[in-house]
Amino acid sequence: MRTTIVVFTKVPKAGDTKTRLTANRGGILTPAEAMAFYEGCLLDVINVCLAAGSGEVRVCYNQAGDREYLEKLLARTADRSQIKEVYADQGGNFDQCMQYAADYILKNGAPDRLADSVVIVGGDLPSLQPVILQDTVAKLERLAGSEPGRNAARSIETAPPGLGAALVEGACQEGGFSVVGYTCTTPFDFNRVFYNTDGITALDMLVTKAAQQNIPFGVVEAAPDVDIPVDLASMIPVIKALELAARCDKNIKVPVNTLAVLDEIGLESSAVPPNR
Repeated sequence: MRTTIVVFTKVPKAGDTKTRLTANRGGILTPAEAMAFYEGCLLDVINVCLAAGSGEVRVCYNQAGDREYLEKLLARTADRSQIKEVYADQGGNFDQCMQYAADYILKNGAPDRLADSVVIVGGDLPSLQPVILQDTVAKLERLAGSEPGRNAARSIETAPPGLGAALVEGACQEGGFSVVGYTCTTPFDFNRVFYNTDGITALDMLVTKAAQQNIPFGVVEAAPDVDIPVDLASMIPVIKALELAARCDKNIKVPVNTLAVLDEIGLESSAVPPNR
C-alpha cells in the first residue's frame, strides 16, 4: 500500500499565525515570536515525517499563503529534496481545505492517484515522533487488509484488489485530533468534522462517522498541538524530556528548532505554588 504523509499548514505570517499565543489575544508572545515559534514547530514536524520513512512527504499550505516564503523555510528542513511536492489548498473552511488536501492525493481512487492512503498531520505538533507515524501506517495497512475493512470499502474499480477501508487517528487535547489517515476506498469525508452546529468535537465526529459506516478504526499515541498559552506551558516540559531521553534512545527525534526558538525567546514553564 502506497502512503503519502501530508503536512497540513498555514504559511507562517506575523499577526496571522498562532494569534491566540499573542499578548493581544490573552497570550504572552509578540506576533513575531508567535510566528517564529510556529516556524520551529513546522520544521520539526516535517523532519519527523521525513525520518519516519513511512511514505512520500508532501506539504499542503493555505491558498493565500506566501509560497516563496514557504520555500525559504522548507530549505531549512533536514532534506528539502525528500519533500515530494508542495501544493496549495483551494480555500474555504477548515473542513473543505483538509478535504482538498486528501482528495489531491487519493483522487477518489482514480488510476492517477498519488497514493492508496493518506496520513495528514498538523504543523504545530512539536512532540510528534516518527514511531507515531510508523504506527499509523502499520495500523492502516492491517485494518485495510482485514475482512471488516474489505466489507466496509467503497467499490472503486481502479482501487488495488483487496484494499479495504480503514481510519486511524491520533488524538490531541480538547476533543481534537492531530493525526488522521485513511485509504482511498474508505467511505469518509471531512464534512462537519470541524464545523458543525451541534457542538460535536472533531474527534467525536470521526468516531461517529467510522461507526456509522462500520469502518475499522485505529488509534495511535496522542501528539498535542499548541494553540493557546496553556498548551505552550504544557508542551515545554515534554519536549525537554524528549531532549534528555534522546541521549539514551536514538529513535527519538528531538524538536531542535522549537527548542531553539524557546531558548531565544527565553520561555520556561512553571508551576505556581498553592496559597498557604
